[in-house]
Formats: sequence, C-alpha cells, structure tokens
Amino acid sequence: MITSKEKIIEHFKSGIKEIKDLKIGIEHEKFLFNNKDNKRIDYTKIKEMFSALQEFGWKAVVEKGNIIGLNNAGKNISLEPGNQIELSGDKLNHIHEACAESQDYLFELRQVTKKLDINIVSAGFDPISKLDEIPNNPKQRYKLMTKEMPLDGELSLDMMYRTCGTQLNLDYESEKDFIKKFKVANSIVPISIALFANSSIIEKQNSNYLSYRSKVWQNTSRGGLPKLFFEELDFEKYADFVMNFPLLFIQDKENYISGNQYTFKHFMEGKIIEIGNRLPKENDLSSHLSTIFTENRLKKYIEIRSMDTCGWECLCAGPAFFTGMLYGNLDEIYELISKWDKNKIINAYLEAPQKGFNTQLMGKDLLYWASKLLDLSRKGLEKRDIINKSGKNETIFLNHLQEVIDNKTTNADHMINKFSKNEDLSELYDK
Repeated sequence: MITSKEKIIEHFKSGIKEIKDLKIGIEHEKFLFNNKDNKRIDYTKIKEMFSALQEFGWKAVVEKGNIIGLNNAGKNISLEPGNQIELSGDKLNHIHEACAESQDYLFELRQVTKKLDINIVSAGFDPISKLDEIPNNPKQRYKLMTKEMPLDGELSLDMMYRTCGTQLNLDYESEKDFIKKFKVANSIVPISIALFANSSIIEKQNSNYLSYRSKVWQNTSRGGLPKLFFEELDFEKYADFVMNFPLLFIQDKENYISGNQYTFKHFMEGKIIEIGNRLPKENDLSSHLSTIFTENRLKKYIEIRSMDTCGWECLCAGPAFFTGMLYGNLDEIYELISKWDKNKIINAYLEAPQKGFNTQLMGKDLLYWASKLLDLSRKGLEKRDIINKSGKNETIFLNHLQEVIDNKTTNADHMINKFSKNEDLSELYDK
C-alpha cells in the first residue's frame, strides 16, 4: 500500500539503474485515415487492423470484451482517444536497436495499412479533421476523460483527439543524476519544441503556428511546465508534487471513477468514499503518475514529451539528440543551462510554438541554442561510441537535425511549403 510519502520516494528509487543498465525507450503516435474519404478511421477499422497485425505475432489486449491494444514481448501498441495508435517500444540499449525496432514496426504497419486502404499521417496535430468529425472508441478511461479534461484546460479535447507526439524514456543512475537530467530536460523544452515542430496545418489551413501541438498542450488540463521543475527537484520534492496533484480518475476493478475533487494525498489517507475508503496500491500510483501531463515527468524513469511526431526518416533523430545530451554529455549541458533564468525559459516556452527558431532565450535565438545543443549531443554520442554493423556510431541519427539547422527549415516549414502550393491532401500522408 502507498500510505506515506516515503513509499512514493521508494517507488522512484526503485528506478535507479547501474550505468551499464541504462536503457532507451521510444514511444510514437500516428494518425490513421481512410484513403477513400480522407476521414479518420473508426473503431471497426481499428479492430480489422489489430486483427491483421496479430499475424505478425502481436497478442490482443482486451478490456470489457473490447480489443484496446496489442503486445509482443516488450512492445505495446495502444489505442489513443481518437483512434491514433501508439507504439511503446521495448527498453533497449542504444539508438541503433531502438531505430531498428521502429523500422520493423513500420514494415508491419505498412503491410496492414496498404491491405486495408489506410493512410498514415506523421504530424503533431491532425491536419485535416475538425474535432467533431473524429470517431471515438470503447476504451473505458477515455469516456471519463472526455467529460472531465475540458473543465481545466480549454484545448484538452484537441490534445486527446487531435495530437500525436514522440516520447523518449530514459533512466537515471542515482537521485543526483535524476536531478541533473530532469533540470536539463525541462530547461531545453523551448528548443525541443522549435527543433521538432511538425504541426503547422490545421483543418487544411495554415495554423500560423509551427507546433500547434505544443500550443494545445500548454492549454491542456494537468499539462504545462511548472516553475517547480526548474529547481533542484529531488525525489522528495517530486513526491510532494505528486501527492498534492489532483486525481484524474480512480480505477475500481474495470470501472473508472472521477477523482477531480480529490488529491493523491486524500487517497493515501483513505478519504475516498466512492471506493470504500480503500488505500492506493502501486498500480494506483503508477496510474496517477501517467495522468500528470507535464512536458516531462517522472515514473521509474524520466519521460521526455516535448516533441511533435515526425516522419519515419526523422523518427530516430529526437531520441538520438536527447540520448547524446543526457547519457553522453550531461555535465557539460547541465553547466550550460544552469546559467539560464527560469522566467526566460518559461517565456520562450510560451512563444516557441508560434515563433519557432525566432524565439529569444537568454539573448540568443533558439536556432543558436539548437545548434549549440546539437554539437554537444554529437559530442556525447561520439563519447558513447556505440557502433552498428556498418561501423557507424549513433551520430548518424543526428543528420536530419543538422539539415534542419543548416537550412533553418523545420518539418513544419516543409509542410507549409508543400501543402500551400496546391492544397493536395496527399501531401500530408506518409509516402
């Protein structure tokens, strides 16, 4: 039972790994559209798709008789509120492995989507659909979230139904190591938003944002970038944050109950009448941690969540960028960001979705900082020096980002240029 702050701290401490055991986990979401009418696929089509994927060894995950996902060894495919699908990859040793995993998944996905006449869109925000056009699915928690989330964030439903992101999960080797990594991850969020911007088209029009997804997440219930995250945030301080954070829902067997009038502390004190005043278990804590929608968050590892989904050609670039910094060159990056003013970081965070590289931070634009961080990341990956079968190290995955910086042109800029010429929807689909 989780009955004290110490139990939450223990949960975080149990994530500590030896340096040789530090892993990388990538999660990425995709939009799926029917080719014949350019509409998002419905749950009936999802079931067909999941059935076809089972031919590749995936096993069904079922909730109340409905298939809501797939798993295969350490990998999972989950269903998002608007029938976006997300691959949560296995915990792997390096970017070569993680990228190979994504390529295998792409191969399987392409076989199935071609067979079912489905198009994939790799963007941070749905470029075509209006919110009321998007079908839902029977996954239990989403019904409650659809009702509760808009109460505290005006774009919460857009977040649920119209966004896709790429997420990286990284380990820590000590509490001190976590403190450094978490501070770095939060300080560079504005740069991450600008560098990985890929959500410029909304409802078939230029949104005037480069990362509209980031704008949405800034206006989502339970999201954002708390000032607390720029402190030397240890496990105890994060535990305090978690305890005083409102519950989104409480799982009672297969049912989900609204928790919006309670904090996790109320749960720990046995004050939730609706579930018979029972105390939280480890899975209740895990569920609560996964409904804190900040730009980065702590579970038994650090989740980095500030990247728009991008196409398959750049999918490995984000994970490589952060791995080089946080696993390969942490001290140098930490020394750099320690000089930054948190209020200026937050201001840059609020401006970056629209201004992109032109956003100012500490007297320089974000293009300058992106270039600087890319060099430091490359240095970190060179230091790791993990070689593939062709004798190349992980720096090969940074080539896409070097091109973005050299040309001062993001994925979002490319999409605006391509789509604006003829407004052809086929330009939005993965090739």
